[in-house]
Amino acid sequence: MSEKRILLIVGGGIAAYKSLELVRLLRKAGVAVRPILTAAGAQFITPLSLSALCEDRVYCELFSLDDESEMGHIQLSRSADLMAKAAGGLANDLASTTLLATDKRVLMAPAMNVRMWNHPATQRNRATLAADGVAFVGPDEGAMACGEFGPGRLAEPPEIFAAIMKALEGPAAKPLAGKRAIVTAGPTAEPIDPVRVLTNRSSGKQGFAIAAALAELGCDVTLVAGPVAVPTPLGVRRVDVETAREMLAACEAALPADIAVCVAAVSDWRPEVEASSKMKKGADGPPALKLVENPDILATLSNGFPRPRLVVGFAAETDNVEAYAQAKLAKKGCDWIVANDVSIAGTMGGDDNAVSIVTPQGIERWERTAKSDVARKLAARMAEELS
Repeated sequence: MSEKRILLIVGGGIAAYKSLELVRLLRKAGVAVRPILTAAGAQFITPLSLSALCEDRVYCELFSLDDESEMGHIQLSRSADLMAKAAGGLANDLASTTLLATDKRVLMAPAMNVRMWNHPATQRNRATLAADGVAFVGPDEGAMACGEFGPGRLAEPPEIFAAIMKALEGPAAKPLAGKRAIVTAGPTAEPIDPVRVLTNRSSGKQGFAIAAALAELGCDVTLVAGPVAVPTPLGVRRVDVETAREMLAACEAALPADIAVCVAAVSDWRPEVEASSKMKKGADGPPALKLVENPDILATLSNGFPRPRLVVGFAAETDNVEAYAQAKLAKKGCDWIVANDVSIAGTMGGDDNAVSIVTPQGIERWERTAKSDVARKLAARMAEELS
């Protein structure tokens, strides 16, 4: 890595102090770091300390505070400034001008107050930057210096370091380059009437994480997503659907593919008839709903043509998890089943998962960990399977 060099822009916010630890990790790995320190960032770390660790000159903007109380204002209002400028193509200081002029890959590690991170304007800016090819690491969720709790904490330096090192890796780190994958994620929503739907509690987080992990390995990914509010992973083609029939049609349209990963919690049934107007309460009690079976997307992809080389299904169960998964593997005709127990609090809609990988050769049990870690481990296994 001795020939690698990065430009590190440190913006304002109390989390700026973590940049010093990040620089230490990068220099230890032999990566040269040239720093830009914004005016706001210089209120939290000194140019001298950053220069000493980077072993390079610090390029910065001079700034003078009249009152220490302004530091809180900087933390809460200036921390999203650089992201907003980059999204809008503005260039009125050294950091924003550099971002606008660069033709290199950009990785952002945002940190800000939870209310600012959740604001629609910030989320629009993030989506714009992602569409422009900017990658993100974090923010994490937790307690903040301002006393609030939620998403907005800067990702820890080892996590940012790992993301940088991954970005610096060459073609050898892209074992799925040239391969195509279909990933389904989230719930389906089957209309009962114009107001009500038959759906489930799936958040889509695990499927989106798998799509992201496959893309990181160089795969061309089509993500067929049910109705969820999850940001599209960088470099992933997303197709939004609502019903099981729409999801199947989108999957078939994305063929041929080398990999199909059916993570979505597809409704097994749908109302036979969708009411044309909102159903009302009546003296006769609730109306009867006659249900019909939805198409089986996993079985269709497993037994159709052209069949992906590797078809992976998911089994979300509440009891007899592995036994049901083995039966599903045999019935559907897929290659693997990833089974998880959704009766465990925090699994459905949460950020962690414990899974069992069921194959014709046996069962491999993975300890509970972050869904993003499960996704990366699965993607690596898929790459090995197709190598």
